[in-house]
Amino acid sequence: MAEKTFEEMMKGLEKISSELENENLTLDEAMNKFEEGMKLSKKCSEILDSAEKKIKILVNDTEEDFSVE
Repeated sequence: MAEKTFEEMMKGLEKISSELENENLTLDEAMNKFEEGMKLSKKCSEILDSAEKKIKILVNDTEEDFSVE
């Protein structure tokens, strides 16, 4: 199975959040949903960290290209 995109994971987090807020879940169900949400949150955070590093590299490369010697 293909890995989910960032957007799909964010939608999953929104769904889990809504379920935790609005549904009458047992403690076990709520804990499972919370655990699933934490895993998705960690993956999303890793993706964002990676994107931030790439952007910093691109910005630094662009700044070096335009620097005056």
